[in-house]
Amino acid sequence: MASIRSDPIHRIHPEPIDHFDRLPDSLLLLVFNKIGDVKALGRCCVVSRRFHSLVPQVENVVVRVDCVISDDDCSPSSSSSDKSRAAGPFSSLFRLVFGGIVKPLQALGQFLGPKRSNLNEPLNTPSSSSLSVGSGGDDDGEMDQGGVTHHSPTQVLRNFNEIRFLRIELPSGELGIDDGVLLKWRADFGSTLDNCVILGAASVINNAHLQVSEFGNNGFCINNNGAGVTNVGNNDDNGSIPESFYTNGGLKLRVVWTISSLIAASARHYLLQPIIAEHKTLDNLVLTDADGQGVLCMNRDQLEELRVKPLSASSASKRTLVPALNMRLWYAPHLELPNGVVLKGATLVAIRPSEQSASKKEVSDSSWLSSAFEEPYGTAAKMLVKRRTYCLEMNSF
Repeated sequence: MASIRSDPIHRIHPEPIDHFDRLPDSLLLLVFNKIGDVKALGRCCVVSRRFHSLVPQVENVVVRVDCVISDDDCSPSSSSSDKSRAAGPFSSLFRLVFGGIVKPLQALGQFLGPKRSNLNEPLNTPSSSSLSVGSGGDDDGEMDQGGVTHHSPTQVLRNFNEIRFLRIELPSGELGIDDGVLLKWRADFGSTLDNCVILGAASVINNAHLQVSEFGNNGFCINNNGAGVTNVGNNDDNGSIPESFYTNGGLKLRVVWTISSLIAASARHYLLQPIIAEHKTLDNLVLTDADGQGVLCMNRDQLEELRVKPLSASSASKRTLVPALNMRLWYAPHLELPNGVVLKGATLVAIRPSEQSASKKEVSDSSWLSSAFEEPYGTAAKMLVKRRTYCLEMNSF
């Protein structure tokens, strides 16, 4: 035995056990689908050849955008693009830095501000924008900028063959709003806008923290002890919009919210074209933002509609043309939600193309408007649609 231990040739080294080899591919794919995040999947694919072959079969993919890059910042050349296509399939997934949409709202120059805190001054933005994805330091990328190589999401997602559920999350909403202002929208698209719902409020207040000194003269009922608020809002307004709404700029502000939300939604839709054309297995696509400001959704039928019927692009900018619209508006000066949150100047706008059939327009508002937002804002939508309805029309733009 001593001679065996002293002879390195005869030393016993048991083979290491790779427990992943014992797992079936279907179970590994279940794990990868739970991971979803494209950065994490990019790291997984370099672990082993087996992982590298399984990652492209993932059905649930999430792309989180980290930074904003405009088309004016970098223009890829055809030679570098060819080089990128020839590179390894997941080289652009490793050490990623994502690029997003630059605010495509120059059409509202007289209304929108250059800062995210202001919606009332001209907006100074690049003439065009795109989604872009980058990886640091690799020599196989598409365009090099400041030591970071950028790739479009189309290139990164091209390596996935079976995507069914795709979620893209931008770092922030495109619309600049003042602190305390609520503005949320959700839009459904096929080849053009199917519907859009917008919820806004001039301010959001927690009822438990209301101060009498601030709100005692603003229509609130103060209790006898002067310690707080016992009732919020006017119950005898019959759902009508007060005359001051038209004279103090309230209506103009809601028009700005509506148009700018539609432009943001149509710009997002336009940028999704190449991804939708490439991935015919898609069942559901969501493009949202970390702020929770806007959500663009497309189901399987809507995705197929866009492939069959190309969208109409706006001549003014890189976005989908918004068709002529019918809109319904509900307004409440003060809206108190069950959880104590108070929306001042609460406004709900339901939008559908004018050409949609009358039967489709008759679908119950509460059934699709309230489901557009997470709580407590879904409840706010249910409460608003019970008030008086105001109808508006808007031309295509």
